[in-house]
Amino acid sequence: MVRKSIRKYTSKPVSEELLNSLLQQAERTQTMGNLQLYSVIVTRSEEMKSKLSPFHFNQPMVKQAPVVLTFCADYNRTTEWALQRKGHPGYGNLLSYQNAATDALLFCQRFCDLAEAAGLGLCFLGTTIYQPLQIINLLKLPKLVMPVATITLGWPDENPAPTLRLPISAIRHDEVYHAHTPESIDRDYQETEADPTNQSFVNLNHTETLAQVFTDIRYTASDCVAMSKTLRQALVQQGFLEE
Repeated sequence: MVRKSIRKYTSKPVSEELLNSLLQQAERTQTMGNLQLYSVIVTRSEEMKSKLSPFHFNQPMVKQAPVVLTFCADYNRTTEWALQRKGHPGYGNLLSYQNAATDALLFCQRFCDLAEAAGLGLCFLGTTIYQPLQIINLLKLPKLVMPVATITLGWPDENPAPTLRLPISAIRHDEVYHAHTPESIDRDYQETEADPTNQSFVNLNHTETLAQVFTDIRYTASDCVAMSKTLRQALVQQGFLEE
């Protein structure tokens, strides 16, 4: 099955029984120390979806999807368990955040695979880490809980063509990492750059190359620096980093 992002959904609800079944099955994914360092916030109400939407740059599927799921790196639950069982937890650090974020993303991806296999459509929102403070406040996330991913979920009301992916030669390195050369870049990005959809992005944005669409317009250095500062503030607020 070739997966694709679905941004339009029918009005058919996603039942609690199906959602819980998929979440329970997804718990079988890999996890550090079998601690399951993740939680998921399920958003169904129109009011809450409307409040979440601006923090995902008002992408329409946030309000249109029957369900929005926010996956969180969560060391709060494990810490509370340890404290109540005479443990001595010390997870307010970057390593613990990385472990919990990895757990949460593995759980999220496994859930996505299962949901799509069940016929559901979904879209992964990378915007979760762009405005984390607002999401933290809205969802009332306590210390040692950090949002890392969001998906919109529902029954598909569209069937878009799959987008291109780079060839295996672009991502595989045998034994050690091999430097990319002008020749290998030309080879690996030839199909992507020639794609009509990508060519339309170049024309629309009045750039010379597709790379410039990403570096000069979509993901600029200044935006990345600004959002990195916000991300760090969130990690400090949630207790994973010191000031």
